[in-house]
Amino acid sequence: IRRPPRSTPKPSSAASDVYKRQHMGHAYSSIIADIFARFKRLENYNVRFLTGTDEHGLKIQREAEKNSKQPKAFCDELSLKFKSLSKTLNLSNNDFIRTTEKRHHKAVNEIWDRLVKSNDIYLSKYSGWYSVSDEAYYDNDEIESKNNIKVAKVSGSRVEWVEEESFFFKLSSWEKKLLDFYQSNPNFILPKSRRNEVVEFVKGGLKDLSVSRTSFSWGIPVPKNNKHVIYVWLDALTNYLSSLDFPDQKNIKYKNFWPADVHIIGKDILRFHAIYWPAFLMAAKLPLPKRVYGHGWILSDEKKMSKSLGNILDPLEIINEYGIDPLRYYLVKEVSLGNDGSISLKSLHDCINNDLANNYGNLCQRVFSFVEKNCDSKIPNYRNFSKEDEIITKNLIKKIPDLQSLMNKQDLNQYIKEVINFSFSANKYFNDLKPWDLKKVNIERMNAVIYTVLNQIKSISILLYPIIPDSTQKVLDCLGVPKNEFNLDCLLNFKYLKMDLNIKKPGILFKKIENDN
Repeated sequence: IRRPPRSTPKPSSAASDVYKRQHMGHAYSSIIADIFARFKRLENYNVRFLTGTDEHGLKIQREAEKNSKQPKAFCDELSLKFKSLSKTLNLSNNDFIRTTEKRHHKAVNEIWDRLVKSNDIYLSKYSGWYSVSDEAYYDNDEIESKNNIKVAKVSGSRVEWVEEESFFFKLSSWEKKLLDFYQSNPNFILPKSRRNEVVEFVKGGLKDLSVSRTSFSWGIPVPKNNKHVIYVWLDALTNYLSSLDFPDQKNIKYKNFWPADVHIIGKDILRFHAIYWPAFLMAAKLPLPKRVYGHGWILSDEKKMSKSLGNILDPLEIINEYGIDPLRYYLVKEVSLGNDGSISLKSLHDCINNDLANNYGNLCQRVFSFVEKNCDSKIPNYRNFSKEDEIITKNLIKKIPDLQSLMNKQDLNQYIKEVINFSFSANKYFNDLKPWDLKKVNIERMNAVIYTVLNQIKSISILLYPIIPDSTQKVLDCLGVPKNEFNLDCLLNFKYLKMDLNIKKPGILFKKIENDN
């Protein structure tokens, strides 16, 4: 049983912006999590993949007011946008959590009660800088002035001075325990650069964290004190548990899927997931997730996307123009997971042409067309494999453990390079063996070559399935591979394909793009 990769597309900048335009960053987080979930299913794990929307806080309340709506009605519409995006991105999530749901409120109340019982909550007064956009508190040394406006250094978001009565969480008392945990679990935060960043921050000293607000009302009320609402991050982070019907720790979902194997998040919310969340869980006497992976930002032509620069690439527009699979493939191929990555329409076109149209797509088109014309559209019979056939087949099989390791380390970029190289090799094998010539002199040898290359297409398609599921499923359907057999075990059997099975061409999988010069 595998625990859930998780990506929550939290509305960023302003919820009204999300209304108008879905941001590429939301698409990226969700696609990455989906790829890991699909791959673990290839390994025959029972996977629970969770995504959803965080809907409370002052930012949402203000945006609802701007749109002349009640917060709940505003969130209902906003959540529908993200649910629709999940379908458009072809996500395989098992659940979609909303922090306005009753099951979530129940879990948050339980976490709050546990923190009170552990003497980690106390009432005091908060005075300091707060970013509505980031839903985050900042110290003086984290603030700078830009155009006479105070902003957070890390995000550039505007901050405002806040003074109000607040409940505090004794974060400072968990400093040593957090450092000890990071030391004992070196892969808890990845990539290593993120881990180093978190460790240095914690070593610099932790201050107690304000975990309630009285200046607005849109949130979950503090138990037994309706004057306060619970701080949005203590609320939002608990969604990982509420999806598993916590606080019922005896139910099958909680037993099977907690602690989570990995949270997939953007680096801008690393502090909340790698410092606050573990401290909350320790105080509540609950197991910690096994890993937090903080990916980088998506940049447009080397610059962070922004409305003022006019360089925002809308994922929906790209999907409408090129399809969802090319976008999924491009994002994980072009951006080194963990680092910031620059994208552009030109590099998207190059990627579609070189990797998808001219390589994998061309391989499928050529081989299936040959089978149609020369094998009566049937998977050919064969008697014996030659050494050349065995080499290309076994080279892929031998790589499977390495590919599994790459995925388990979240090294998506190297994984894609390895798999797409198999496609290059299969194209070369097809060219070098020249089955069109073999047909004239040795039909049995031609049959073995075609069977071998069809088997390679089957294996490559399964390995690419987590990344480009629509396109690869078309190919696998044509080869007679049922969806319940999309797994790595299928790769080990190079006599898997049924001889004499009628197959159809999948058609053009990826249209080549003519670049304007």
